[in-house]
Amino acid sequence: MLNEILEPFKDYFSFLNLFEYITFRAGASAILSLLISFIFGPVIVRKLTELQIGESIADYGPDSHHKKQGTPTMGGVLIILATVVPTLLFADTSNLFIRIICFSMVWMGCIGFYDDYLKSVKKKKGGLKGRYKLIAQSMLGILISFLIIQSNVYGEYTLSTFVPFLKNASINFYYPLIYASFVILVVSATSNAVNLTDGLDGLAAGLLAISMTVFGVISYISGRVDFSDYLNIAYIPLASELTIFAAAFFGGCLGFLWFNAKPALIFMGDVGSLSSGAALGTLAILLKKEVLLIIVGGVFVIETLSVILQVIYYRWTKKKYGTPKKLFLMAPIHHHFELKGWPESRVVVRFWLIGILFALLSLTTFKIR
Repeated sequence: MLNEILEPFKDYFSFLNLFEYITFRAGASAILSLLISFIFGPVIVRKLTELQIGESIADYGPDSHHKKQGTPTMGGVLIILATVVPTLLFADTSNLFIRIICFSMVWMGCIGFYDDYLKSVKKKKGGLKGRYKLIAQSMLGILISFLIIQSNVYGEYTLSTFVPFLKNASINFYYPLIYASFVILVVSATSNAVNLTDGLDGLAAGLLAISMTVFGVISYISGRVDFSDYLNIAYIPLASELTIFAAAFFGGCLGFLWFNAKPALIFMGDVGSLSSGAALGTLAILLKKEVLLIIVGGVFVIETLSVILQVIYYRWTKKKYGTPKKLFLMAPIHHHFELKGWPESRVVVRFWLIGILFALLSLTTFKIR
C-alpha cells in the first residue's frame, strides 16, 4: 500500500525507491511487527487481566500447569494485529495472494476468538464444537481453491502440488473437486496441528517463527525468475509479495514470545493457534509446497501423530484386552516428556532445535534432486 501511495513522490525523494525492493519492505514489515507487539502487548495483557479472561487448566494435565490457571488468553489477537497491519502497509494489496492469506488469518482468527469467548467468558466447557470449526476450515479451503482455479496463476500446475527431492515432480489432482478437498485437508490439518502444539509456554510461537522463516525464503525465491530457474523450481509471479507477510508473521511471533516465554504473561488461545495454523497452511498452498510443509512443520506433524496414535492404541487395547492402555504418558507428546520429568523450558527449547533441523532439511530439498 505504501509503495503505491509514495509513487508520485519518488521523483523528488530518491530514497523512496527503496520501497520497490521486496527485501526492504520485508525487513520494514518485520520491524514494524515487533514494534506493534512491544507497544500493544502490555495493553492487551492488562486489558485481558482486567476482564478476567483467563485460561482454564484441565485437571488431568501435568501438575506444574495448575499454577497457570487464570493466565490471560486470547493473546493471538496480538499476533494477528502485528502480522496483518504491516502486511497491508508494505505489501501490494492488489496482489491476490496477499488478499487470500490475510483473509485466511482473520477468518480463522474470528472463529478462534469465538471459541475462546465461549470457553473463557461464557465458561462453556469445550468451547465451540469441533464440527463447527471443521465447517469454517472447509469453507476457507473451498474459497482458496476457487480463487486459485479462477486466477489461473499457475497455468498447467493449477491443480497440482510439487514434490520435494524429485526434479520437476508434481502430483496432479486433475479435478477441481479433488483439488479443493486437498486444500481443505491442508488448511484444517495445519490449523489443528498448531492448536494441538500450543500447550507449553513459547512452544508454538517459536516453531511458527521457524516455519515462517523457511516459507519467507521460499516465497522470495519462487517470485524471482532468476533464482527459481537456478534452483529449478516453478516460478510463481505473485509469490514474492508473500515474503512480506512471512516477515511480518515472523516479527509477530517473536514479539508475542516476549510475553509468552516462560513464565507466560499471556497465552495465544485458539484465536492465535487456529489463525496462525491456517495462515501457515495457506502459505504452503499458495506456494504449491503443501508436501514440503510436512517437513517444514515436522514438529507439528509429530505432535498431531502422537495424539492420533494415542487414541488408536487406547481403543485397540481396550477392544483386544478389555483394559485400555496408553502409548504415551500423555498426548500431545510434549506433555509425555513433561511427565517423564523434563522441565517445561527444556522441552520447548529441544522442540525448537528439532524444528530448526526440519527447517534446514526442507531448504536442502532445493538442491537435492
